[in-house]
Amino acid sequence: MLRGRTRRGRGPYVADDDPLDAAQERRVRAVLALGGVPQADLPDGVQQVRLRLLERAASGREAPRDVSAWAAVVASNLAMDWHRAKRRQERLGERLAALRPAEAPSGEESSVLSLAVARGLDRLPDAQRQVVVLRFYADLPVRSIAEQLGVPEGTVKSRLHSAVRTLRARLHEDEVV
Repeated sequence: MLRGRTRRGRGPYVADDDPLDAAQERRVRAVLALGGVPQADLPDGVQQVRLRLLERAASGREAPRDVSAWAAVVASNLAMDWHRAKRRQERLGERLAALRPAEAPSGEESSVLSLAVARGLDRLPDAQRQVVVLRFYADLPVRSIAEQLGVPEGTVKSRLHSAVRTLRARLHEDEVV
């Protein structure tokens, strides 16, 4: 949650400390990584989310009702911006594998499925990948995704349906499932 206090004569908001708590930062990192941002650029992406939150507060606007959802959507938009600016040099599967804790055991089947899903995500159009990441990895409800992206809930549902259908077909084609 955004923390701060009002002081007389110094504007409506003065930040006391980091506007993102640890859980929100982990969520932002995950959304950036799943959106295709390389590991080396993740700290910059987290800083961009912090900066936008601080700029919003400094401009006198109210804090977002759900800072965590807002930060996840901003992170998702940053990932899409990154794709427009640069070509990806690493596959999404490698980035996903790097996010896993080293001590967490994973079976061979789980690894194969994860890589297949990552490849499938990598081939989805940006808008579909964005809603899949926000819904299934950032765990945002459809209504929240729609509000944050400024699109109707039906559009989010349609994008999710198309993306899941495409991913399912690719997993069957690759004989993963």
